[in-house]
Amino acid sequence: MFVVSTRNFPPDLGGIQNLMEGLSNALLNHGPVKVFADDFENSKIYDKQSKLNIHRIKGFKIFKKYRKANLVKDFIHDNSVRAIFFDHWKSIEHISLNELKKTTSFCLIHSKEINHSKGSLLNKRAVAALNKADHIVANSHFTRELAIKIGADISKIKIIHPGCNYPMDINENSTTEAKKIFEGSFPKIITIARLDKRKSHQNILMTIKNLIPKFPNIKYVCIGDGEEKENLEKLQNELNLNQKVTLINRSDEQLKVALLNESNLFLMPSIIHKKSVEGFGISYIEAASYGVGSIGGIFGGEADAIKKDITGYLCNGNDLSSIYEAIIKFYNENKYKIFGENALNFSKDFKWNKIIKQYLNLI
Repeated sequence: MFVVSTRNFPPDLGGIQNLMEGLSNALLNHGPVKVFADDFENSKIYDKQSKLNIHRIKGFKIFKKYRKANLVKDFIHDNSVRAIFFDHWKSIEHISLNELKKTTSFCLIHSKEINHSKGSLLNKRAVAALNKADHIVANSHFTRELAIKIGADISKIKIIHPGCNYPMDINENSTTEAKKIFEGSFPKIITIARLDKRKSHQNILMTIKNLIPKFPNIKYVCIGDGEEKENLEKLQNELNLNQKVTLINRSDEQLKVALLNESNLFLMPSIIHKKSVEGFGISYIEAASYGVGSIGGIFGGEADAIKKDITGYLCNGNDLSSIYEAIIKFYNENKYKIFGENALNFSKDFKWNKIIKQYLNLI
């Protein structure tokens, strides 16, 4: 029996949500899995379709964390649990060491949730919680170094990259719609990410404008929603990019992967914004699984998800010239085709059936 305790889980959207879903489903191939997850809109629909045994915790956030911790403790006490997995230091914080000693415990770290000044209250809480776990699982070399810097027990830190839930089959209607959106264009560039400052969407739009003289038939598709939505729509109009840029705030999974499959560059040159930094970037691997190379940022863990000069490039997302030059190089002499082939092969290392063995070997 495996237990997963998570604040982040579908049908809620996000990289950590996808990670915890993939981890839970991969564990299911090696034994029963009990998931304790926060409740979200449409949870009942998702849970009915899932093969997982999911217990949803409802209520106000301040009470929910204690209720979930008590449910997890009771479950460990009453069952033979082979291992327990926590998505966040706040998920393990209220579990006692006595309970954790009854099984093997893992706490995953992603970067921004531990990026607090050393000595601050949040830092002390995070380190105390993380060090309860038998294994602290960093998603990249960058996140490992950050964890060491903030005071986590170095002997417990292991690097296990997130697994990839893709590729998935694409239906004919979505393929047709994606081809229509990208029709007659080149390059075909895509970003799939939350619309926040860290993803550098604003600089991407300005770079697309600068690329039009070089690539008159360029098309950029951006899928995502967030606090930058209105600013980006305004900038799109100001730059007269309505014919060259398609902003899709909400997309079903089929259209998303169909557009990814039709593209030839995944562009997400992330930057550091306040405490927020890209810990890994599973989106680059998802793109790679469809044979699409990437350009990412230089500040976080992207170097683990993009093999520089092999599956794509890294650039400074704060610098328009850096983004522009990386894109020009990406398409120079049809390099994008080689990057795509290399990316597809690279993505096979992130299949969940391979990644899960790294966890199992630590139990």
